[in-house]
Amino acid sequence: MADSFDQRKEKNYSLMRSVLDYGMGILIFSFGLFFLLASRWGIDFNIEPLFRNLFGGMCMIYGAWRIYRGYQKNYYRD
Repeated sequence: MADSFDQRKEKNYSLMRSVLDYGMGILIFSFGLFFLLASRWGIDFNIEPLFRNLFGGMCMIYGAWRIYRGYQKNYYRD
């Protein structure tokens, strides 16, 4: 019975973490896309375009990694 409870607990934790990774990944990826496309939409920031594009690219890479980590669901190491 304890094994069944531990397995359910691990499965629920894995599901919660994957949903969190998907949600945060989509949010961070969207921010990166926003920063890259802001100049085309007429939104101007008080930072250099190079730094804005670098930050947008880094956000997109990190967001994609979070989405991949949520897909992979490798939270427990045996």
